[in-house]
Amino acid sequence: MQDYFVQLDKENSKIVKGFVKLKGNEISNNEVEIRIPDLGVNKKFKTDKKGVVEFNFETTNVNYWSPENPTLYNVELKTSEDQVNDLIGFRSIKTEGTSILLNDKKIFLKGISIHEENPIRGGRAYSKEDAELLLGWAKELGCNFVRLAHYPHNENMIRIADKLGILVWEEIPVYWTIDWENKETYQNALNQLSEVISRDKNRAATIIWSVSNETPNSDARFTFLSNLAQTARQLDQTRLISSALEVSNFDNDPNLKTIHDPFAAVVDVLSFNAYVGWYDGLPDKCKKVNWKIDIDKPVIISEFGGGAKYGFHADSLTRWSEEYQEYLYKENIKMFERLPQLSGMTPWILTDFRSPR
Repeated sequence: MQDYFVQLDKENSKIVKGFVKLKGNEISNNEVEIRIPDLGVNKKFKTDKKGVVEFNFETTNVNYWSPENPTLYNVELKTSEDQVNDLIGFRSIKTEGTSILLNDKKIFLKGISIHEENPIRGGRAYSKEDAELLLGWAKELGCNFVRLAHYPHNENMIRIADKLGILVWEEIPVYWTIDWENKETYQNALNQLSEVISRDKNRAATIIWSVSNETPNSDARFTFLSNLAQTARQLDQTRLISSALEVSNFDNDPNLKTIHDPFAAVVDVLSFNAYVGWYDGLPDKCKKVNWKIDIDKPVIISEFGGGAKYGFHADSLTRWSEEYQEYLYKENIKMFERLPQLSGMTPWILTDFRSPR
C-alpha cells in the first residue's frame, strides 16, 4: 500500500470517504478491504487500472472526534499482500461566514504557539515524551488548539494531539523576504507542503495548513503563495488554508488596523500577527486600537504578546518585567475582543526558545 486517506465527507458527516493507492506489479483489479470494527464497517472494493480505489460509504453511529471527546477508531486496510492499521478520528472542519465549525458546531480556538524545542533538557523536541510535555502544558493553559511554528514538527506532536484532543495548525517555513521568483525555493516549499500533508492527512487534530508567515506583499509573492494554496487544496479538500499575514494601518491611522493583502481572498481563515504594545508602542496603546476588516471570514490572531525575564519584577510599564508582560497580554485580549470576526488566537509563545538572534 503506497498511500491512503480515510475521513468524513466535508459536507456530509454521515459519509466516510477516501482512497487507497497500491504500488508494484499487478495492482489493477485488486480487492481492498476496509474494516472499522467499532463502527461495524466491513467493505470491499476493487482497484482501477492505476491501482487506486476511491470509496465512500454511510455511517450513522460515529462518535465524532473533538477536544472534549477525542475518539480514535482502529481502521484496518487490507489487500492480499499487505495490511495497514491506523487510529483515525472522524470529524469535519469548515467555515461559515466569520465562524469556524467543528462537526457543524461553532468553536473558538483557544490556542498557543509552540516551537519544536524541549526547554527543560534543551534541544529539539522529537520524542513522544517531548510531545506529551509540550502539549500537556498547552492543555494546562486551557488550550484546545496549537500553532506549530514555523515548520513541520515531528509526527509525535500530531499523534499525541490526536489522543489529547488538541486541534493543530501546521505550517511550512515560508516567511519574511525570501526570493519569490527562485524556482528552487518554490520547489522546496512545495515539497515540504506536499510531504507534511501526505504524512498528516489522516490526523483528526490537524485542521489548518498554513503556507506562510509574515510575508510582505508583491506580485511574485502572491503567485508563489497562491500556487501553494492550490496544491494544498488539490491534495486535501477537507481542511482549511491560512497564512500568518501582516497588519497595516487603515488610511494611515495608527490606531485603526486592517488587512490589506490580496492573499486574504485566497485563504479560508484570515490570520495575522499583531504586536501592539510590544514592537508597536506600550500596552496602553491597545486601549486606542480598533479594527476595520471588511472580509466575511473568520479571524485567528496567529501571534501577539511580548517577553519577560523570569523573576524580574517592576511596574507594569517596565519592559521585560513580569508585570509588563501580564499587563500586555490582558490589554491585547481586550483589544482583540473588539474584532467581530475573532474566532481564535495563538499568543507567542508557550516557552522560551533558543535563537541565534
